[in-house]
Parts: sequence; structure tokens; C-alpha cells
Amino acid sequence: MPKPFVHLHLHTKYSLLDGACHIKPLVLRAKELGMTAVSMTDHGVMYGAIEFYKTCRDLGVKPLIGCEVYILASANRSTRDHTLPYHHLVLLAENNEGYHNLAKLNTIAHMEGFYYKPRIDKEMLRACSKGLIGLAACVKGEINTHLLENNLDEAERVAREHMEIFGPDRFYLEMQDHGMPEQRTINEGVRELRRRTGLKAVVTNDVHYLHQSHAEAHEVMLCIQTNTTMSDPKRMRYGSNEFYFKSREELEKRFPGETEAFDLTQEIADRCNVELKFSDGRAESLHFPDFPLPDGWQGADLDYLIQLGKDGLRRHYGLEYDQPKNDDEKQLVERFDYEVGVIKKTGFINYFLVVSDFVKWSRSHGVPVGPGRGSGAGSLLAYSLDITQLDPIRFDLIFERFLNPERISPPDFDIDFCQTNRGKTIDYVTQKYGKDRVAQIVTYGQLGAKTVIRDIARVLEIPLNKSNAFCKLIPEDPKITLAKAKTENPEFGALCAVDPDLRRIMQYAELLEGFYRNTGVHAAGVVIGDKPLIDLVPLARDKDGNPVTQYAKEPIEDVGLLKMDFLGLKTLTVIQEAVDLVKLVHGIELDLNSPEFNRFDDEETFKLFQRGDTVGVFQFESGGMRRVLTDLKPNRIEDIIAVTALYRPGPMANIPSYIARKEGKEPVVYDHPKLEASLKETYGIFVYQEQVQRASQSLAGYSLGRADLLRRAMGKKKPEVMAKERPAFVEGCAITSGMSPELANKIFDTMTEFANYGFNKSHAAAYGVVSYQTAYLKAHYPAEFMCAQISSEIGNFDKLPGFVAEAGEMGLNVLPPDVNHSIDRFIPESGNIRFGLAGIKSVGEGAAQAIVAERKANGPFTGLIDFCQRLDPGVVNKRVLEALIKCGAMDGFGMHRARLFNAINFAFANAAERLREQASGQSNLFEMLDARDAGSAAPNHLPECDPWSEKENLTYERELLGIYMTGHPLTRFRRIIKDLQTTTLAKAAAAKKDVDVRVAGMAASVTRRISKQSKEAWAVLVLDDGETNMEVLVFSEAFKKYESACVPDQPVLVCGTLSKRDEPAKIIAREVYPLLDAPRHFCAKIIAGIRADLDTVKRLDALRGLAKSHPGTTPLLICLIYPDKRRVLIQSGQTFLVDPSPDFVAEAEKLLGRRGMRFIAKQEIYREKRPERNWPRERAYG
Repeated sequence: MPKPFVHLHLHTKYSLLDGACHIKPLVLRAKELGMTAVSMTDHGVMYGAIEFYKTCRDLGVKPLIGCEVYILASANRSTRDHTLPYHHLVLLAENNEGYHNLAKLNTIAHMEGFYYKPRIDKEMLRACSKGLIGLAACVKGEINTHLLENNLDEAERVAREHMEIFGPDRFYLEMQDHGMPEQRTINEGVRELRRRTGLKAVVTNDVHYLHQSHAEAHEVMLCIQTNTTMSDPKRMRYGSNEFYFKSREELEKRFPGETEAFDLTQEIADRCNVELKFSDGRAESLHFPDFPLPDGWQGADLDYLIQLGKDGLRRHYGLEYDQPKNDDEKQLVERFDYEVGVIKKTGFINYFLVVSDFVKWSRSHGVPVGPGRGSGAGSLLAYSLDITQLDPIRFDLIFERFLNPERISPPDFDIDFCQTNRGKTIDYVTQKYGKDRVAQIVTYGQLGAKTVIRDIARVLEIPLNKSNAFCKLIPEDPKITLAKAKTENPEFGALCAVDPDLRRIMQYAELLEGFYRNTGVHAAGVVIGDKPLIDLVPLARDKDGNPVTQYAKEPIEDVGLLKMDFLGLKTLTVIQEAVDLVKLVHGIELDLNSPEFNRFDDEETFKLFQRGDTVGVFQFESGGMRRVLTDLKPNRIEDIIAVTALYRPGPMANIPSYIARKEGKEPVVYDHPKLEASLKETYGIFVYQEQVQRASQSLAGYSLGRADLLRRAMGKKKPEVMAKERPAFVEGCAITSGMSPELANKIFDTMTEFANYGFNKSHAAAYGVVSYQTAYLKAHYPAEFMCAQISSEIGNFDKLPGFVAEAGEMGLNVLPPDVNHSIDRFIPESGNIRFGLAGIKSVGEGAAQAIVAERKANGPFTGLIDFCQRLDPGVVNKRVLEALIKCGAMDGFGMHRARLFNAINFAFANAAERLREQASGQSNLFEMLDARDAGSAAPNHLPECDPWSEKENLTYERELLGIYMTGHPLTRFRRIIKDLQTTTLAKAAAAKKDVDVRVAGMAASVTRRISKQSKEAWAVLVLDDGETNMEVLVFSEAFKKYESACVPDQPVLVCGTLSKRDEPAKIIAREVYPLLDAPRHFCAKIIAGIRADLDTVKRLDALRGLAKSHPGTTPLLICLIYPDKRRVLIQSGQTFLVDPSPDFVAEAEKLLGRRGMRFIAKQEIYREKRPERNWPRERAYG
């Protein structure tokens, strides 16, 4: 039996970038050393308390929940004075009251006392000390600070103050020894204080990492936290490798004779008995707010809910609840009553009222809300309350999929809001229920595989280009780990063993990987409490000072707070902006939720789907999905919903059958006639989870609630539940449907297989409606829709250029940005699209809006100096001005860009001088003119300079706009491209079958990847020929040979096979060459055109000299071009065999002009002989 000892002062990974202990390994280590309990006392936070508590309980170790707080000794917590020192104090929760007081102190420290650190003061400590045990902490403790200064009397005073705050039996001195001389001084003082005050002391080790071997990695972690390097002599360091999870035996070597100080740790642990109760999902275990009923309402909350629902039934169905006219209306009333009964029984009345209220407020205050999301769309009551805008009867959606009376769990309405305005709804909820009852939810950013390599490389001063190179070898997978990366990419694994820099990184990286480095705010999660949240959970604050729970979403649900997802859906922003533009341009007010629109019968919209013209259409943008649409030819909203559910791994295999059955090419077969009612909509194929419920109900007599339990069990593959359900299902089928056991088992197996990947129909239907809305807008108002779509990608240079290119393919010209015509966002202009100023990199919305506001207020800008004089240089600064000039947004001033750019400082100085003169009342020439004349005169005073080359202009455009605007880098290569490629990208994309092609374009991007099978590198090129673009897949065999040609922003010639397997089409490359080298490889002969005039002989001599200086094997023919356009071909003989190198072509173009040569291409597509296929093409792609 080991001697008793418990670590009472310990930091986990939740002491961000300071603690290096993962929770489960920590608890297992405590158990391994025979310790009955272990503490968590992270710096100023309780982030991990619930995970720690549950893990300890699961592993049979008592959890001691605590915190090492920061405390101001002699000032109020709100004091903002960096010269005032704060001290450390360890607090442990002795009981549940102590746990709540600890959470309260944490919250106050963050919300009221945050100044570099979350701080409390003595006043709050006194008010919240009940149920807490205090420890004097480390060398930064207040008592220990005085002991270190040999001020024993002051140390005694503070010790007695703490005795008074906590009580003499709930405050302890601490002794630590990590081999540091100051600790020995403190320990001697502690022994003297014990004698003077009667206080007891405990031995702690201020644990920051699990094993001694982790000490150096912890030092690296501290450098990451403090943004320093290991070589920095001033960096933060602990000065010892002793801050690890020691056994009592190890510590006794440092503290001989301190038996009581060790034994007391166990006594304290025995006294700490926090018992947390977690929610079971039932309403009574949840802290959900009461909905404030309107003034004058006499009934209960249930009566109010029913009244709102009845109003909704009248609005949506024309139904008078008390007077149903027919069987359909009677069924509606029955469904409504049933749902209300379930909600009453489960106790979630307030939940529906609260959600209904903020959704209605949002819609009435200009915050677009989605038609529904997830299983909540299956509720008739939710539809009646306008929480959703999707008719569950029309789409045969099931309420029990959302709220199952046979498995009580909290309902979960995930609500989509316009991404731009969702904050308004959160503000409304905060005001309605109280700032102290509403908070968002914390998230934690991890040291992921790539992040940890970059961070450690910086700490070790390894060059950035090397760390970036290492990171490029790590596969692009959000869940990738360093261990998996070494396996999946052997090149990375091998480099880890041989590269000295990577070896240095990896000795720390695999230990630090996965630790938390920062906090953030959950993208959607909001909690609303029935009481101030400070009484329920510890809170922190975000960067704007708003409350955020210290617990992440799972622990939040454990403690009974119901997470509500206020999701931001960018598509809703796009829809609203497009609708607003339609009103602005055409004067038409669109209501995409009107009964007329919701017939879903618009012919042009379905034509758009049928031709796969769905770039920008919600959920239908991918090439594969567009290919499915062209095969499916959807003509009803049910097809759109079905393909949404089918186009995923697993059910995707059913797409060909779905299409064939829709077209009548494959028979629709049901295993039992009763299945037709459930599966007719999807041609006899299981597509939705709800179909399992319907089938179980009709075949086996299950209630929809029990059928939902069966669906869940099937989906989660719970063998014990399945073993119980199979005989029940078979028996039910026999009783209800007279079915044989063989057939019942077959159907059970079919449903089980399907349940592994079945999709939620409620969600598919709701999002199918959003897809239809975006397709409608694109079909009928293409310019307005594409303006909204492109504007939504402002700041996202990965996507914005693609949508701009799509607009071009739709016949919409994208006009360049212009400070006198553009607004901040993209707008329609004379049937085209004007580039928005905020879409220019480095400009931003603030500067763009300032430019537009000034232009609207005082007229167009007349020149650079006028522009600078009229705008605040703090908003439209030099960087913004540089971007505007370089991308061409000031071309309208009538000067070339280089002249404007070189005059920026001159213009700013001129503007500043003008402002000074105006302020001082002095006059000059400009004041004799009116403002407009002054502005027009100013441009003439800009210094002269040489213009930029076309290449420079285009490079800046691509850099700042994401696209080439006034030309294309390939323009100078048009002759080579036209003569040597066998087709254009546009024609290739329209081809009906796979063919071998030779195509040219710019490598707009090159993405390196690693094959999961061969572990070899390959690449994806996006080839852009100025009119369209296409992906080129350069698999590993080709990539090995042609990697040097696969360089971003370089012109290339690609030889490969067009693949129409997926849409959009792709090219499988076999050869890739720099475009300038293409004539050498694919030119059979060259024809040089020379004008027949007085200079003909001179040109011939020059060409002969050029040919002699570039000898080769390609015949050069001469064609004399006469003024009457006659052409005479001259054979030049063996002396005119040339090497059509880049130098030769460039010199020949100077001599003859860019159109003066023709390259007669070889017939062979490939330079290298292509091996014969010995497998069918289908198998090659199968």
C-alpha cells in the first residue's frame, strides 16, 4: 500500500500553452502511482472542469476541482494599473457550494477584473470563500512573496488575513522544491509561519507536465506562448526540469521529515466531495428560460402556445381549428393536437415559445431566416409558429424524428440566419432575457499537425521557407496527425528521420501536438439560462468583452444548459442581397416564401438544374453533382431533395437506379406491397431515414416513436438492441402484414444496411428549398444573383475569381473597379457587373464605403490629388491607394498607373499642405478656383515616369483582384497556342466523350497532394486559358517527370486524356511542358511570313543570321507576302533547320512581328510514345 499523497497544485492543457498534461493520461498516471485523487488547478480558468470530473469518475480517481486564481492584494479588481502586482492563490472546491463559489469567482475575475489576466480581489474572495480551501500557491503567492523578501511579519499578517477569510482549517501554506534557491528561502519561512500561526503546510509540486522528460518540450511551449525563441536569454523559463508529476517517494527526497505535510494532502482530498449532477435531457433537468407572456394574456403558457399555433394553421392552411371541413383538415387538427400533447408531456413549451419569438422578431427586423434545418422541419407546430417555412404535410415529414415521446431528449432547433445580420438576433435575445443570462460558447484552438511544426520552427529559429516545405508534405486533412502524416506520406516520414531541422522539430512536436493554444467563440452556439449564468457555469469574455461560457458545448449540455445554434448561412445573405438588387434594378419585390413560389413549378428553374448550370446554386456546385443533374433531368422539387440526400458516400451507389427508374428504364419493385406508400416517391429506393420509420409502422405496426428508436439502433449498429428488435420486427410483420419470417428478415436487413448512411429527409427538404430559391434567382435574374454571390466572397480570393469567371461564361461582362463608378459591393450596370471596391485586396469595406460616401456627397473624383484631399488618410491610407492604382481603379483619371503610383507621396503631401493652409486661413492659387477646377488642375502636376509593362499591370491585377482584368498573360503566346494545341478548354469541356488532347493555358494554381495508395506526390493544376479554366490531374508517374513545369502562374502545354467521368470535365495529364518550350517538342515546321517590299532582302538576311545562330532540326520555310495579299512559299534548303527555342521565337517575333510566324504542329498528341492500353477505359476509372 503506497503512502498517501495527492497532488493539490496541478496545471493541465487548459492552462493554455503553459500546462502540458492531457486529462486522461494524467488521471491514469495518478492511478498508476496509487493516488486516490488528483486536482486540477489551472491558471485563472475552469475550462476543463467537467471533462476532468467525468474522466476521473470513469477511471476511479476522485476529482479535486480547483483553480490557481490571480488576486490583487491591495486594490480593487477593476483597477487598471500595470504597476500593481497580482499574486497567485490556489483554491479547491470542498463541496458543491465551493464549486459554485469557485465558478462565481472565475466569472467575476474575467468579466470585472480582466486586465492582462483575470483578477479577483480580497473583497470578492471574502464574499465567495464558503466551501473553498485555499493554498498559498507558488513563489508568486502573496505570502511567499513576503517570505522571499525576508519580511516575515508581513507574511504573518497576510497569513492571518487568509485564516480569517477561509477559517484556520481551510487555509494551508505550500512548500515546493524544484531545486530553486528562492524556494528554499520560502520553505524556511513557511516552517516559521507554522510555528507562529499554527497554520499547517502541504507539499505540492506545481505540476506543469507529466514526466521529467517533457521539461524541454514545455520550455518550447512557453516560447510559443510568449512569442520568443529558445535562444532568447530573456525568455520566460521555469529554471528547472522538476515540474512534473512526481511520486511521494520522489518528493520525500526533497522534504525529509515532513510526513504531516504529505499526509495532509490526502486529508484535504478526503474532505473535497463535489458531487455534480448532470442533465438527463428531461425538461426538469434543464435550465431553460421562462418565456414572458404578453401583457394582458390571462391563460397559461400552454394556452398561449396553442393560440399561436391555431393562428398559424389559419394562415398556412386556411383552417379553422374548431371547424375542420374535411378529412384532410381533421387530420391536420389531429396532428396538431398530438404534437402539442407531446410537447406538454415533455415540458418543452417554453422552448417552442422562445424559439418562435426570436425567429419572428428576426424576420420582421430584416434578418433573413432559413426555411428550416434538421429534423425540426418535421414539426407541424413549428411550421404553424413560423419557426420553419416548410410544410411538413406537403413533404411527408415526421415529428417523432425531432421529438420522440418514447425517448425524451431536448429538442434542437438549428436555425439558419443571414450570416451578416445574425448578431442582431443574438442582441435581441440578450436584451429580452438579460445580459447576465445569455452567453456564447467557448471553443479551443489546438496545436494541429501543421501549426505545431510552424510554431516550433519559429521557436527554434528554423527558416520559414523550410517549415512551410515541411508542412506541404503533410496531407490536407482536418483530422491529420503527425503520426498519420508519416504513414500516409512516406516522404514526410523519411524526412523526419534524415533532415536535421525536422528531427529537431519532431522531438517536441509529437509531444505538444493536440495541446490547446487559444480560445475562440463557437460559430453558432448560444445558451440562455433560467437564472444568471454566473450561478450555473463559469464565464469568460471574448475579445469584445461579451460573455462566453468557460465550458465547451458538450460540458454545457452536461450541466443542463440548452445550446441553441444561431447558425450563419451565407447563402441567405446572397438570396437577400439578390432580392434587394432585383427591387433596385427592376422595381420588383420578390417573396420567395409566398404560396405561389412554394408551388415549386417554375420551368426555367428546372431547365437550369437539367443542364447542370448550377455554379453558385446552394449544394449543387460540385462537378459531380452537376453531372448527376444532367443525367437525372429533375422536373420536380422531390428530385432536388432526393439528390441532395443521395449524393454522398454510400447512397451515391443508388443514383444510377434512381435515374433509370425515373426514366422507366428499370422496373420499380417493392419487397412488399405496403412498402409502396413509403417508397413510391423515391422509386422503391430507401433514401431517407424517415422511410425506415414509415416502413416499420406500416409493416410491423410500430409507433413512429418506436420506429425512430429502431432507426437509431440500426444507424449506430448496437448489436444488443438489434438482437432484441429483429424478432420483434419479424413478429410485428407477421401480425400486422401476414408476412413470412424470411421476407421480414430480408426487409430488416435491407433497412439495416440503408440505416448506416440514410439521410434526414426534413433537413434534405429544407435545404432543397434553399437550393431551389438560389436556382430560381440565377435563372431569372442572373446579373443580380451573380453580383450577390460574388459580393459574398469578398475577402475570399480562393472563391471570388471562380464566380467572376462563371459570370463571364454566363455572358455577363465584369467591368473593372473604378473609384468613380464602383460601390463597395458588386452591382449590376447596364446588364453587366461592376467590380466592387471592397473586393480589391488590401482595400476593405471601411475604405470602400468612405470612398463611395464622399463621391455621393461631393461628386466624382477628378484626379489623384483631388482624391487624396477629399478623403481621410487614416481610412484611405497609402496601402489602400497603392491597391486602387495597381489594380486599375484609377485608370479613369487618364494617366498610366506607374505615374499615379509614383505620385502617391506627392499627392498625400499636397493634400496635407492644402489642409494646413485651409486651417491657417492662407490662400494660394487653388483657392482662387472653385473646388472642381482645383481638382481638375491638380492631376497635371504629377511627376512624369515610364509606364509599367503589360505584364506588370496584369500581375498586379491578378494579385489584387484575383483575375486578369485588362488582358491576359497568354495574349503574347496566342500564335503558339493556336497552332500547337488540338482544342480549346471550352471545346474540351463540351466534348461528348473522353479524347486525347493537347491544350495550353496558365497554371493558375498548383496544389500538391499525396496519394493514399502509393504515398507518392501528385498535383492538381487549374489551367486557365483566359476564357475558361479546367482542372488538370497530374498523377504521380507524370508528376515525377514534369514537376519542374508545374509552377503557379506559368504558361504550360498539357498533353493528356479528357475525362468526362465527373463534371466539370478534367484532364488526366501525361506530359506537361513550359509553353515556351512547346515549339521544340511539337512543331513539325515553321513558316516565317516576310512582307515583299523594299526591306525584304534586309529581313531575309537577318532571318538567315538568326537561323544560323540557332541550328536545329525543325525546317524553317519562308512565305513572301505581297501587297495584294498573294503568298509565295520559298523552300529555304538545309541551312534553314532551326531550334525553335524560346530565344529563337522571341528574336523572330521582334523581326517579323507577333503574327509573323506559323507553327505547323506534329500530328502526334504526345511527345513520348504512348504505351498501348491493356485494360478497358471503364476499368481505369472504376
